[in-house]
Amino acid sequence: MIIKSNHSNTPIWRDIHVHAILPPELHPLEEISHNLWWVWNEEAKAIFEVLDPEEWEKSGKNPVLMMQNLQSDITESAINNKELMDRIHRVYDKFKHYMSQSYNTNRPSVAYFSMEYGLSHVLKIYSGGLGVLAGDYLKEASDSRVNMTAVGFLYRYGYFTQSLSVDGQQIANYEAQNFGSLPITQVNNNDGTPMILEVPFHDRVIYSHIWKVAVGRINLYLMDTDLEQNSEYDRSITHQLYGGDWENRMKQEYLLGIGGILLLKKLGIKKEVYHMNEGHAAFINVQRLIDYIKEEGLTFNEALEVVRSSTLYTVHTPVPAGHDYFDESLIAKYMTPIVEKIGISWPRFMDMGRANPGTNEKFSMSVFALNTAQEANGVSKLHGTVSQHMFQPVWKGYFPEELHVSYVTNGIHLPSWASSTMKAMYEKHFGDTFYEDQSNPDIWKKIYDVSDNEIWNLRAQLKKKLIDYIHVEFKEGWLQNQADPTRIMNMLEEVNPNALLIGFSRRFATYKRAHLLFTDLERLARIVNNPRYPVQFIFAGKAHPADGGGQGLIKQIVEISRRPEFLGKIIFLENYDMRLGKRLVSGVDIWLNTPTRAQEASGTSGEKAEVNGVLNFSVLDGWWYEGYVEGAGWALTDKRTYDNQSFQDELDASTIYSMLENEIIPLYYAHNSNGYSHEWVQYIKKSMAEIAPHFTTKRMMDDYFDRFYNKLAHRSALLQENNYQKAKEIVKWKEETASKWDTLEVVKMEFNPNLKMKVNNGNDEVYSQVVIDKKSLNCDIGLECVVVDHDNMNKEPQFIESFEFDLVRTEGSLLYFETSKQLNDPGTHQYGLRIYPKHPDLPHRMDFAYIKWI
Repeated sequence: MIIKSNHSNTPIWRDIHVHAILPPELHPLEEISHNLWWVWNEEAKAIFEVLDPEEWEKSGKNPVLMMQNLQSDITESAINNKELMDRIHRVYDKFKHYMSQSYNTNRPSVAYFSMEYGLSHVLKIYSGGLGVLAGDYLKEASDSRVNMTAVGFLYRYGYFTQSLSVDGQQIANYEAQNFGSLPITQVNNNDGTPMILEVPFHDRVIYSHIWKVAVGRINLYLMDTDLEQNSEYDRSITHQLYGGDWENRMKQEYLLGIGGILLLKKLGIKKEVYHMNEGHAAFINVQRLIDYIKEEGLTFNEALEVVRSSTLYTVHTPVPAGHDYFDESLIAKYMTPIVEKIGISWPRFMDMGRANPGTNEKFSMSVFALNTAQEANGVSKLHGTVSQHMFQPVWKGYFPEELHVSYVTNGIHLPSWASSTMKAMYEKHFGDTFYEDQSNPDIWKKIYDVSDNEIWNLRAQLKKKLIDYIHVEFKEGWLQNQADPTRIMNMLEEVNPNALLIGFSRRFATYKRAHLLFTDLERLARIVNNPRYPVQFIFAGKAHPADGGGQGLIKQIVEISRRPEFLGKIIFLENYDMRLGKRLVSGVDIWLNTPTRAQEASGTSGEKAEVNGVLNFSVLDGWWYEGYVEGAGWALTDKRTYDNQSFQDELDASTIYSMLENEIIPLYYAHNSNGYSHEWVQYIKKSMAEIAPHFTTKRMMDDYFDRFYNKLAHRSALLQENNYQKAKEIVKWKEETASKWDTLEVVKMEFNPNLKMKVNNGNDEVYSQVVIDKKSLNCDIGLECVVVDHDNMNKEPQFIESFEFDLVRTEGSLLYFETSKQLNDPGTHQYGLRIYPKHPDLPHRMDFAYIKWI
């Protein structure tokens, strides 16, 4: 045997976590670090930073990781620093007082389900606007003392970290999160062992750990399938947000919905209202149906009546292509055992996810959500209208304008997105109770009493903070990853804190039209290189790894930014996240948004800019359609001039250039003898006084209760009283009405809208009489005239109005209807007569959308 002088196999490395043992005096800070209350509390963040500035930066401003890595000399120094300890005690007392306040029992409790939550850059379980909105909503629920519990996923890799190659190509890096260093807590059993949720799939059980995120007073529970009991195939279910193929998406949505309800049951949590934030969560109602059928002994129709009565579906997508559709074969693979449990036929279940039942359409999660929820809403006034048109095929016979689909315009959590500098100004001039009443316009009018000089200086401070942040955070990475160090240094020197700074930062989807500004490069070069009136643009944003068009836009902008005439004038900042987002919405002067019309559901980045004194320049779409006030920002019309999108893009680009050259830039540089633009400050004051108060999550939360939660909770309680007596009565009525609906017969119809009679006031009114035999149908019915307009521009008839006939008498099964109605809209129109069933306990007509045209 030959003995070698050197022999070794490959090292096997395993993690070992060594955490600092904190003295009792610092336990309050450790407790605060595990509650995301610190995210929107400036005093708490300041204490973490003062405690160890170097470690605070090194940890990425993650207080949990920072506290784990504190050196003993730092902790000893802190304990001996009386002033610091007094500050810690004050903040801890404030935190405990906040947490001690009980929920508002005058409001119903809510269970909230979402695929993503943007709560902090530290916790990477979000990708963009949908998640940030959900995170803001939980923070507001905490501040408003709402009894809410939320459910989602703890992603091992989350959404990707973005970097750029030398040639400007986006590189998606998936970096694993260390759960032990995040502001989360694993949920354990009473014996201290990790609680494991078992979710039955079609041929196996999926196991999940449960983690709790404390968001102030609100608990967010996250499922995590990356554990050894699962196969490698299933451990990856919660690896990536919006990653993998359609089957992985199916598993995620199955787990979010069915697993989400099982999670709440395991924790003993039951709520009055169930809110689906997008169609991803639609399967919550599958498990709820099973529970009512198996545990309460209800029939499928009775269970559906009860489930619907307490469910809200919020849609964030303005185009049909943005919704999730699954092939029937994939749905069948996962849902066949479930359908057997709820006791309906397979075709009926598939039809619950089809806008056109009885066809071979794919299964739409959004349609299923609509069919299992009493209420539905878009996320802005305009998006509500867009959603009505998008969902109209689900309720045939009704026009979009008649649907129950409503809206609540998204808002932003002001304490999270207003900079510390701006919040200090609010507290100084608006008072200590401002945050409790932040959607009150009267309070915001106090901005007019703040001096112009103070506001201008405040904005200059925020701009300098942004520029300093760019130098610190991006300089080193640019020098490492990009080929020409000289160009990088020249670019950084060109960044001018006195220039008009315009920001464009969002998800890089093609409909956002990030390319618009680069339509005429010569004209753009003249704008940014004017020595008297310098202008600079900052871009940031990620494109989905599968979106080649979006990635191409990023590459195009990066290439243009490297041209000599644009160096330092157009900058692309990589890895857009919540931390960078907050710097941008507070540090630029103008927030630019140029979406294709009617494709921006809401957008909230511009709302964040508003509360920081940043002015908006946007297409009248999403929230800006409601928010725009003349003299408080700038707008491109919501109307299209061309059907051809390329022509429309050219027109919009030219309009942007013109408004910059002729209105915006001259206004900004109209400096007075004090060195600032009085006119620009008036724009800021007006925007904050008249726009900002209407787009907070405080107003948004109030709207959800006023428009949806309260009535859902009330009707749900009514249906469940006395062993579901009312629900059973309604279902019996629906079943009988449906079985006999086609037996209705029109006996007499005298209706000629062109034949009019004079009434006392001299106006012309239509007179008619209709007699209907309802045979053995045991229900009230209504009759109405629907007036529409056909024109050459629209293929579909356009709804004008509808009016109901009066039931003047009944003889046996014969119903006599009459009307004398003044027609208000001049012109030539078309009309139709429509019969529909009536019941006092229906929430709206779409709840039982049976109609008969005669």
